[in-house]
Parts: sequence; structure tokens; C-alpha cells
Amino acid sequence: MSEKIAIRDAFGAALKKLGEQNEKVVVLDADVGSSSKSIVFGKAFPERYFNVGIAELNMTAMSAGFALSGMIPFVNTFATFITTRALDPVVSLIAYDHLNVKLCGAYSGLSDSYDGASHHSLTDIACVRSLPGMTVIVVSDAVETEKAVFAATKLNGPVYLRLSRAPVPVIYPQDMDFKIGKGIVLREGSDIAILATGYMVHKALDAAKILEAKGIQARVADIHTIRPIDRKLLLESAKKCGRILTVEEHHKDGGLGSSVCEVLSETCPVPVCRMGIEDFSESGDYEQILKKAGLDSETIAAKAEMLIQPF
Repeated sequence: MSEKIAIRDAFGAALKKLGEQNEKVVVLDADVGSSSKSIVFGKAFPERYFNVGIAELNMTAMSAGFALSGMIPFVNTFATFITTRALDPVVSLIAYDHLNVKLCGAYSGLSDSYDGASHHSLTDIACVRSLPGMTVIVVSDAVETEKAVFAATKLNGPVYLRLSRAPVPVIYPQDMDFKIGKGIVLREGSDIAILATGYMVHKALDAAKILEAKGIQARVADIHTIRPIDRKLLLESAKKCGRILTVEEHHKDGGLGSSVCEVLSETCPVPVCRMGIEDFSESGDYEQILKKAGLDSETIAAKAEMLIQPF
């Protein structure tokens, strides 16, 4: 993991590539195209690009019409707005009618760091994963972003694609095998399983290296699909390691950690520690506010080490 590429840049490039291959794809944006990078698609295909202005609710309602007309709309705005301001049509039109709309939440988690709590999305996963029929994908690097965009297009139904802003280390090779609903084990270990999603995946891998130096072997998995979650991988990790640590750039309640607990409480109850954000955040440097929230590699490693201690 040396090269860093911003997920938003990878997303813009993937949309353009998709547009070249599929004429049914249309893109809508709520006046943040230069931020979400949907503008890359817009410049290549202006007749299929619609900047509706700061009108997230109307934009999302429009996407329902496009879907009913046989098009494949990609709806773009900041993650916090697509799951709050636009929530009415997401629920009443898209989810209720199981429409083929792809909701793209840019600048997720704390990645829009300097704009503060109003622009941070800490409850978006909890919101959309509760909607019947909604697929929820959280990407961790540039390669996975492109794979997820194309996989979401092939899936006939509503998808929430959670995207970050900042440059992130490239984890995967170009030929990675991405399947919706199938997590990816990135590192084997038997002492503890660290299940991470999104921007936290590379942090978890770094934490595993810290633990290895102490003789602790951590299994690390990228749970890129929160819904439907990979129940087989969760059960396998619980049986193999006996202890689970979940790490997410989201509120502790309702996201990855909650999903994991729901599955394991029914199938293989083991100790699970959930790492996430406890409260609303603040403006500041991205890495600094992540560290203040306890979402840095050193704190993840320390939490894992504590969890494997005898009860």
C-alpha cells in the first residue's frame, strides 16, 4: 500500500468509463459535481448529465422517473444529504417500488473534515440498511470503487454506494474479484478478527502489522457490502478467532458493528467490540479528527490487544 488515489477521483473516472459502455446510464447531481467528480461524466456526456442545483429531494424524485423509463440513474450528492434531505423519495419512491436507482453518497464519514458536523455522515448506513431491498456498499480504495460502480449497474434494484473524499492507499490489484455480498479476507490470523469497511480497511491492515510485532495474528477482512452482509465470512471468522473487532467510520450504532452483532448473536455468539464514532464531530484535519475519535491504527491495535486478554 504505497500509491494513494482519492476515491472521488476513481468514482468520476469509473462513471465516465461506464457511460462509454452503457447508454442507459444517466447521472444527476445536486450542484456538487466538482466535488463528487460526477462532472467527469457530465463533460463527456452532457446530454445524459443533469445538475439540478441544491435540490436533493427533487433530484432523487427525478431519478425515480428515469428508472421507470428504463434508464439507470446515478444520483450524486454528499452522503449526509442523500440520506437526510432526500430521504422521503428514497423511501417512498425508490425503496418502496424497488427501483433501479444508484444512490451515491460522496464525502462520507468524516472525510469532509473541515466543513464540520453538518457535512459529516455518521448515520447514513444505519438509515439505508434498514430499507427493504436496499443494497449497501462501502468502498475502501480506488480499484474497489470502479468494481463496485460496475457491479451496482448490473444489479437490478436500489443501491447505496458510500464514497469517501480523501486519497487512500491502493489495496487491491486491478484484477480483484469483487462480488456484492461477499467480503474479502485480506490477511489471515487466528487470534482475533478485525472486520473493517471503507476508509478503515487500510487502518485495520496497519493495525494488524502493529499486532504482529507483538506476536498477535489478526485476521483482517474488508466487509464492503453491509447489506446483504456476508454471513458465511462472519461465521467463519467467529469460529476461527473467537473474538471480533469491527471498525467503521460511522456511528457505533446501526452500521457494520450492529450488522455483525445481529448475525453472530443468532449463529455463533462470541465477544464483539464495536469501534466507531460516539457523537457528532467537529471541523479539523481529517486524520486528526479520526484519531480523536479513536479511529487510528494504533488505537485499533490497542483495542484488539485488549480484547484478546482473558476474561
